Amino acid sequence: MVNKELSPSMFIGVRGRGIISFGSGQPDLPPPKKVLACKAGYDDFKYGLIAGRRELRESLAQEFKKFKATKEDFIVTNGASESLDLAFRAICKPKDKILLHVPYYYSYKPLIEMNHFVPSFVKTNKGKIDIEDFEGKVHDVKAVLINSPSNPTGRLQDIKTLKIIEKVTQDLKIPLISDEVYKDLIYERENYMLSGSQVITINSFSKTFSMCGARVGYLYSKNSGIINKVIQLKTITSMNTNILAQRMAYHATKVPKSFIDSNVKIWKQRRDIIYERMLELGLDVWKPEGAFYILPKIKNPRKFVREMFKKHKVITYLGEWFGADDRVRFSYALDTKEIEEGLKRVGKYLKKN
Repeated sequence: MVNKELSPSMFIGVRGRGIISFGSGQPDLPPPKKVLACKAGYDDFKYGLIAGRRELRESLAQEFKKFKATKEDFIVTNGASESLDLAFRAICKPKDKILLHVPYYYSYKPLIEMNHFVPSFVKTNKGKIDIEDFEGKVHDVKAVLINSPSNPTGRLQDIKTLKIIEKVTQDLKIPLISDEVYKDLIYERENYMLSGSQVITINSFSKTFSMCGARVGYLYSKNSGIINKVIQLKTITSMNTNILAQRMAYHATKVPKSFIDSNVKIWKQRRDIIYERMLELGLDVWKPEGAFYILPKIKNPRKFVREMFKKHKVITYLGEWFGADDRVRFSYALDTKEIEEGLKRVGKYLKKN
């Protein structure tokens, strides 16, 4: 590790040997029993519809019925990551600017740049969007990307702010991409779903239903032009999303809300533990309002991340990967005993440094 540049790929999937990982945001809670009970059948090995299985899209449309959604408004993708990539390519051309708020999920910036688009950044205050900065920059971009609750901060954007962003982008006819993979994991209020003809909603079964490895996400939009363009792109890239995984996702849509509510209680308990403990350690930290991430300020973050792994067997993620150079991201998607033990090791490091 000493001779390698730090990167997320060094830590994803690393486990065992006494390692405690605050790294990858992978829920440790089990998927719904109906999802685990799915078995492969003959039809699961055949090609499927590019847009996704009808029954799954129809079930998703029921969740969006207040927006008069139909199955034609959805495309099932290989995780939310593919949805995001396809959405960018469907609405932008090389050198177009895409506006996102800092800190941001670590794949946003490289994904934008690999597609030859240009990232533009909105300032935030303790993870909350500076609306004046947003209004000053939005006229110069082709698209806007919002992630609330946020990875890496766990912060929610205020409803007033979201409504302003919704109206401004609608008036300017600028596509508004809303990454809502954590919309079910909110502690402080109900989710406010951005809507309108310019909105592209991105979601996934990974976080809510602990189905990360199944790689099932979806894109939703009432704009048929965007939907058709995404289908064209997906036809020549990945074609259909895994059929068996889509059947699993369909069963997940039928799980009672009590399943999600009980999980949110666990996430909130863990949030309280890690937040209070970090305050006790004297760290400057923002209180997460959703998701399962926290982003404390750390002196010399590179040294911290490197030595916590090498000397203390604790995995954390560099804040600079997320546009927050003076911070380190912790995921609390792990058992409370591991959270407590991991923070004890952090405390030992901080006392010596």
